[in-house]
Amino acid sequence: MPEPATPVTFPPAFLWGAATSAYQIEGAVREDGRTPSIWDTFSHTPGKTAGGENGDIANDHYHLYRDDVALMAELGLTAYRFSVSWSRVQPTGRGPAVQRGLDFYRRLVDELLSHNIKPALTLYHWDLPQELEDAGGWPERDTALRFAEYAQIVGAALGDRVEQWITLNEPWCSAFLGYGSGVHAPGRTDPEASLRAAHHLNLAHGLGTSALRTAMPARNSIAVSLNSSVVRPRSQDPADLVAVRRIDDLANGIFHGPMLHGAYPETLLAATSSVTDWSYVLDGDLSLINQPLDALGLNYYTPTLVGAAETATDGPRADGHGASDHSPWPGVDDVMFHQTPGERTEMGWTIDPTGLHELIMRYTTEAPGLPLYITENGAAYDDKPDPDGRVHDPERIAYLHGHLSAVRRAITDGADVRGYYLWSLMDNFEWAYGYDKRFGAVYVDYATQARTPKSSALWYGEAARTGALPSVNTTE
Repeated sequence: MPEPATPVTFPPAFLWGAATSAYQIEGAVREDGRTPSIWDTFSHTPGKTAGGENGDIANDHYHLYRDDVALMAELGLTAYRFSVSWSRVQPTGRGPAVQRGLDFYRRLVDELLSHNIKPALTLYHWDLPQELEDAGGWPERDTALRFAEYAQIVGAALGDRVEQWITLNEPWCSAFLGYGSGVHAPGRTDPEASLRAAHHLNLAHGLGTSALRTAMPARNSIAVSLNSSVVRPRSQDPADLVAVRRIDDLANGIFHGPMLHGAYPETLLAATSSVTDWSYVLDGDLSLINQPLDALGLNYYTPTLVGAAETATDGPRADGHGASDHSPWPGVDDVMFHQTPGERTEMGWTIDPTGLHELIMRYTTEAPGLPLYITENGAAYDDKPDPDGRVHDPERIAYLHGHLSAVRRAITDGADVRGYYLWSLMDNFEWAYGYDKRFGAVYVDYATQARTPKSSALWYGEAARTGALPSVNTTE
């Protein structure tokens, strides 16, 4: 899209952040009492990740965090979203905290605050302690109860210094990629278990929110980060519109329904009745889930295009969520996914900033009065250093300019968006894709752990310092 004639500027208090997650960057998987998570097990299982790669070392952030925080400050970031490793803080997911694990996060938070960077803490970014999975994992109700205990531990330890809290990151991925299609840990392929997992993740969010309220100062903000899909129809044919409803219920309504409104969509319950009877939703659960929130996090990468399946069609599922013989969409085998037109990232995801604007405006209506944060947005490209060691990524600069412009347009249209967290601060372990997909604004040489800010990091840093988007043609 053409650049505006006048600079795109943001409100003075707007947060300019970057995001990471524990298993993707920390490494040190066997240090200071940490026990295995489902991602340790999954990534060490032959054939589950690209090249058999794992997060044993990752970016060695556990040891290099001071350098990483100094780099954030040098770039001009005002906020940093990170996640806590459950099995580092509460090994096996039960019992008392290990103070050595909590001490790492205390040191990290203190380092951030000393550089005037606002910490935003995510309690769960997909790394369930393996012993809880061995006991049944998210399909079991007890896991939600264990999560509430964990939330209370972390809230009591860090609530005096961390004001922004996020219970879960992308529970859709945890439930449906972990227990439905099996492309994420723990790698199970059981449609009914994926729906049970979704409910117990919802319950964990509600119970965790209540636990945080009792453990922390009232001033603190509690949110959840949803990867809500922008689902669009292939055509205006009634059958295609029904397909949109089916996928929207499973991608969005299954989480924001109970979290924001205290109910699952009736259309979701009907569409999945052949898979589950939902008997695990007990009396009082929906009230427990429907806790008042202080903000809502939205993660966005690309829109979804669907239509009614044609009887003669037997092609691959092009939903952008990895290759599997098992679908992450229980009960909707009659829906066909289509590639949206346009330029794509290395993930094969179409670049479409209008989807981010659409998502923001939807939740401005869905949750009136609730402040919004873009807690993830970014792109993977095949970044490589030039002969001088610099990493130029003009495609990512254009991506960021387009999506941040969409955020500013939504603010102009009345949305209360208070911050943006770029995914990701630096290249890292990209789950089943291993180290092949680079989302970072900072290039990481995994052999040496050297960090090199890419052109996009410098561009984004200028935006953070000035509150205005630089030209996409900015060069160092």
